[in-house]
Amino acid sequence: DEFRELIVDQSGDTIVRLKDVATVELGAEEYDTQVRYLGQTAVFIGVFPQPNANIVDVIDGIRSELAAIKAELPAGLDADIGYDASAYVSNAITEVTTTLVETLLIVIAVIYLFLGSMRSALVPVLAIPVSLIGAVFLMQVFGFTLNLLTLLAIVLSVGLVVDDAIVVVENVERHLRDGLSRIDAALLGARELIGPVIAMTITLVAVYAPIGLQGGLTGALFREFALTLAGAVMISGIVALTLSPMMASRMLPDAQHQERGFAGWANRRFDSVRNLYGRLLTRALHARPAVYLVWVVLSVLTVPMYMFSPKELAPTEDQSVIFGIINTAANASTDHKAVFAKASEDVMLNAPHAKLTFQLMFPATVGATLGADGFSGVVVEPWGKRDRTTSQLLPQIQGKLAKIPGLQMFVTVPPALPGGSNFPIEFVITASAPETQLLEVARAVQAKAAQSGLFFFPPIIDLKIDQPQDRLIIDRDKVGALGLNLAQVGADVAAAVGGNFVNRFNMDGRSYKVVPQLQRSDRLTSEQLKRIHLRVPNGEMIPLAAVAHFEHKVVPRSLNRFQQQHAVKLSGISARTLDQALTFLEQTAAEVMPPGFGIDYTGESRQLRTEGNKFVPAFAMAILL
Repeated sequence: DEFRELIVDQSGDTIVRLKDVATVELGAEEYDTQVRYLGQTAVFIGVFPQPNANIVDVIDGIRSELAAIKAELPAGLDADIGYDASAYVSNAITEVTTTLVETLLIVIAVIYLFLGSMRSALVPVLAIPVSLIGAVFLMQVFGFTLNLLTLLAIVLSVGLVVDDAIVVVENVERHLRDGLSRIDAALLGARELIGPVIAMTITLVAVYAPIGLQGGLTGALFREFALTLAGAVMISGIVALTLSPMMASRMLPDAQHQERGFAGWANRRFDSVRNLYGRLLTRALHARPAVYLVWVVLSVLTVPMYMFSPKELAPTEDQSVIFGIINTAANASTDHKAVFAKASEDVMLNAPHAKLTFQLMFPATVGATLGADGFSGVVVEPWGKRDRTTSQLLPQIQGKLAKIPGLQMFVTVPPALPGGSNFPIEFVITASAPETQLLEVARAVQAKAAQSGLFFFPPIIDLKIDQPQDRLIIDRDKVGALGLNLAQVGADVAAAVGGNFVNRFNMDGRSYKVVPQLQRSDRLTSEQLKRIHLRVPNGEMIPLAAVAHFEHKVVPRSLNRFQQQHAVKLSGISARTLDQALTFLEQTAAEVMPPGFGIDYTGESRQLRTEGNKFVPAFAMAILL
């Protein structure tokens, strides 16, 4: 109200106040961003954890803060967590923990069935928690956390850490059946196996350790997995040569007990298996040339089998969410976007197993930077409450979205590995040539990709030369003749249409910007802007058209650069593997690109091309060691 009463002019007794020439209202700073949540208008706050932060701890802190915020919200307002990426992580950790318990039970049952005695089974069974405690200690030393990869390493190590202990127990039992006492059998059995146990332990550590020593994404992801697994195996070797013989000398039944009951039955069955194995081994040793031939053939066949195997960076995971990338026309207004965005949101809301939806429409400047005019998503019910995966829901949702005019929306699922890409396929064509020539090459590749059947939809080209632009050309001679200067003309025009704030005011203890601007209905076209009036030194008002005119042309929405060259990116989703799609794009680009053009990759595609063969040296090193 105080702003409305401000005096802007006075002539005699006539006072012109701001409310007489302008509409003064408390509004938003800008209206180009639109956010909707579950079909309602909303405000979006994105929280991104730092690289070294624990996402589960972050979401726990957000939930506690959100509860305090909700308690202070006025009536009619509510706050909720729209999309929680940590839910997938928490569910996966729960699944891995359940698998760990099941693995322990299965391993214990198998050990008992094969050893035939609970007292004999306790020796390798007790080696499991001791080895795992040692592995967790090593995790603390290395600064690792309990995450999916370290838990997976622990699950795998459950089956590995008992191997050495089982071998020790079997060897001690063999000496017991030969008539030795428990202590003598344990000492002799452990001494006989010092070399084999150390050799097995070093072999396994040599296989896993090179994975953790790699660089790049592969090393960052699997370092904790490899070193945790190698640490558990190393601890199990120590346990097998120290704790297991000591326990065997105290807990193993004597030779007479081993021949009675279930233990005797199991031993007799294994004696039969051992005898059969001995006969087969003798025959194999007598046919060494044939065995060597089979080994050589299988070894050689691994090379073509590897070369022709489909390749991808990581398998697609069902994370119970589907994302949508929205593209609109370059000259689409905010109202135009809102109508068709609402239609796409209805499709998401009515998707099978939909739990909640969210949608963000970006301003044109932000959209040009991100390569998308909006972002949408639908969170579906957890795995156990639906009969279809998110990948199976994609075609149905995409088919309905394709029928909506006024915008393009392509749905995808988040990548299994973290990254900043919108789509798995991000293929870049670079050159020093003009953008128009780059666009021609990209469209040729896009057309062939659409005909190949390898893509769910034609790859999206991020270079769009369709942005209408009106350039204000000021006649300097006329400006000078009227006594004006370019700075004054620019300031008057900017104040009318620029939307910049000129100062701030205080209300209820908070500071707000003051933004002068023409009404939206008066600045929709360049013809309307020509009617903006400028004050000349003699006090008269002249229209902007008297000293300037507009030039109309079409320009790219954004000028993209990659490795300091002009670039255009093709993005999409492969109907087969990522490697097959990229190989097709590479071959097609080589056919249509003129000299001086090159190709590159971003996002998941770049990781596949740079990291895809890094396991080969590690595999070769493991074989050599």
